[in-house]
Amino acid sequence: MTKSKVLISGASVAGPALAYYLQRDRYDVTVVERAAVPRASGYAVDFRGAALDVLAEMGILAAIREHETAMHGTVLLDETGSEIGQLPAEAFAGELEVPKQVLTRILHEITSADVEYVFGDSISALTEHESGVTVEFERGLAREFDLVFGADGVYSKVRQLVFGPHDEMVCHLGLSGAGFTSDNYLGLDHSGLLQSAGNTAIYLFSAADRDRLTVSLSFATDSPELDRRDRDEQERAVRAAFAGNGWQTTHLLDAMTAADDFYFSSSCQVSLDRWSRGRVALIGDAGYCAAPTSGAGTSQALIGARTLARALADADGDYTTAFATYERELRPYVAENQSNGRAAAALFGGQGSTDGVDGQ
Repeated sequence: MTKSKVLISGASVAGPALAYYLQRDRYDVTVVERAAVPRASGYAVDFRGAALDVLAEMGILAAIREHETAMHGTVLLDETGSEIGQLPAEAFAGELEVPKQVLTRILHEITSADVEYVFGDSISALTEHESGVTVEFERGLAREFDLVFGADGVYSKVRQLVFGPHDEMVCHLGLSGAGFTSDNYLGLDHSGLLQSAGNTAIYLFSAADRDRLTVSLSFATDSPELDRRDRDEQERAVRAAFAGNGWQTTHLLDAMTAADDFYFSSSCQVSLDRWSRGRVALIGDAGYCAAPTSGAGTSQALIGARTLARALADADGDYTTAFATYERELRPYVAENQSNGRAAAALFGGQGSTDGVDGQ
């Protein structure tokens, strides 16, 4: 019997997790990833609730736990840097937290023997026909697949090609920010500090590497337009937003300019009426990003992968029935996470709400 051939776009978390389940269920799986090698970016990801069951089912929970950050909690500060409260570790670290590169490395390791990975390439066109999908690539030759899955993040190329422009589905939460690491000059030990002042917030923590301090400088914005600007313009925007702030701000802004791991992103959610169209379906942030402020992105990716794979298995390959089951079962969970993400955005200087986003 010929195996169904599936293509997954994206090799971060949702993509390899789905690949694991589909190859186990005897699909012929290919994963295409724009990056030249498995991604080693990102500072920490956390797992909550049923996501831990997914890790256990995949046989990697013990290996993941070996790298736990073991955060103790976060101290809340006022504008002067004086303590005004505390948040428990699970507020940011969930039930289990590890450096993101640990998760992506392990997911790649457990799938690479049975899954074809194509790095350094990306989908450029998708044409569905009666018996499958013709996929064109930026570099490689066109190929035929039975099903295509977009696991390629908030600005998913698969979603753009099949569902429409980003601005119709990506909703800004009124929050943008810079992230980087510096020397741990404050001596934090598996702990964090969070200071909110007006429409800005500073979040600092040290965990896996006690010599390094992870820094997040977030502030209110009207759109995610800065994501598309160069670093110099992004830094100028950060400095303008934090001008006049006291406490550690001057030192942190100087550390930002010196950092070699600077990144900038905006908190957004993805809202679609449906997560599939024909033989193409979306998973993880590509279909239903709840924003980093939800603390649920990684858990959604893992639970979504298992839910989708189970739906396909139960439907015996009837993708139309499977995709409908996948959406019906997962939407309530996603809606709750998106609501939490909007509410938490205000804590970091954002608006805390957007028009037209309801998880539906």
